[in-house]
Amino acid sequence: MERSELAPLIDHTVLGPETTPADVRRVLDEAAEYGMNACIPPYAVEMAADYAPDVTLATVVGFPHGQHAPAAKRKEGVGAWQDGADELDVVINVGRLQAGADEAVETALADLVAAVPIPVKVIIEAPLLTDAEKRRACEAAAAADAAMVKTATGFGGGGATVDDVALMSDFLPVKASGGIGSYDDAMAMLEAGAERIGASSGVGILEGAPE
Repeated sequence: MERSELAPLIDHTVLGPETTPADVRRVLDEAAEYGMNACIPPYAVEMAADYAPDVTLATVVGFPHGQHAPAAKRKEGVGAWQDGADELDVVINVGRLQAGADEAVETALADLVAAVPIPVKVIIEAPLLTDAEKRRACEAAAAADAAMVKTATGFGGGGATVDDVALMSDFLPVKASGGIGSYDDAMAMLEAGAERIGASSGVGILEGAPE
């Protein structure tokens, strides 16, 4: 895949706990230069929308553990949209899913989806789940009318795998995220069925792509 085709599929990401406004501006500059999207912390969305109005902005909700109360997630998501976010990546409550509370997980997701007019991607944190739990998480996301499912936060002990992408793509479009550091990595995920790549190495991925 040529660089110009791949760039719009990448959410160039900076979400670490030490992320500074300068880090965010660097990622926005790189996203604008290469034609990528950007995924940034919620606190920086309003600044980013002013700084890089032509860059598609994603931000996170309930990040990284997903254990916020549903009302808090809804409020966070609505605030991010009002600040200028174009997309939201929300972490499910893994513990509630593993406890069998699928309906509660679905309801919390649906509440957020209904509260905002922008796409919501659901981070299922696949490295922590069995295949059966991954399917249930994806079913909850689909029932909640989410736009996509996303493999991982990158902070939960693992990242994207080809097998997880293939499994998840049976339910919704997939954003593969976590540990994708090269063009070959990205292409493996896309070939497995991913439609979006989340990576802090967006520039490196594109530098490895044919022009």
